[in-house]
Amino acid sequence: MTTHFVGDTAVLTGRSLRHVLRSPDTIVTTAVMPIAFMLMFVYVFGGAIDTGAGAYVDYLLPGILLITVASGVAYTAYRLFLDLKGGIFERFQSMPIARSSALWAHVLTSLVANLVSVAVVVGVALIMGFRSEAGVLEWLAVAGILVLFTLALTWIAVLAGLSAKTVEGASAFSYPLIFLPFVSSAFVPTDTMPGPVRWFAENQPVTSIVNSIRQLLEGEQASGELGAALAWCAGILLAAYLAANVIYRRKIS
Repeated sequence: MTTHFVGDTAVLTGRSLRHVLRSPDTIVTTAVMPIAFMLMFVYVFGGAIDTGAGAYVDYLLPGILLITVASGVAYTAYRLFLDLKGGIFERFQSMPIARSSALWAHVLTSLVANLVSVAVVVGVALIMGFRSEAGVLEWLAVAGILVLFTLALTWIAVLAGLSAKTVEGASAFSYPLIFLPFVSSAFVPTDTMPGPVRWFAENQPVTSIVNSIRQLLEGEQASGELGAALAWCAGILLAAYLAANVIYRRKIS
């Protein structure tokens, strides 16, 4: 059964990746907005923002990477919605394939596409002067956090794609996710914010994730916030995964 699932998922993931390769503009579009934010904040607002020390692009990049993922997962919801409305899931039901492989194919495609977009954004940041003191282990830890974060948001996208009534509704869920880093430590230290906003910023998931990535990229030992970041990602992933599978079973039953 496991071999059956893995093989089916690999075939369907290949199908989804071919769709992405035929329209690489989705990856370009995903990277354009975060890069535009990075250019604007570094070259327009950066001189007026005091983060304590170091280049502002170094401080900014972790939040930009999360925005990249948040904007990229909207395409997952969009592609899933089109498959659902196009009747492809009904065709899969008539074939001897593992039912869950259809969802996992979209999830793995999202993971690959978003990691490519993240790599593009990091490349632009390097051109803009980003430098890191991180070693191999720290970079691997950053990659692990981003993978877990991408999977968590992708399963939220799956949930949106399965529940949406329109194409616009399928991707609209990503707007709050893109906005969330702006009310966190992604762009400015939270201690500069007024009381209620500061409380929200310090107790929402993006801040602990951003701070953990920033510490790792600076070559520092991750603080206790790393545990909170991993807990947020794992909790969101588990909740979205369970909810998406409940709705999926109802859709195909």
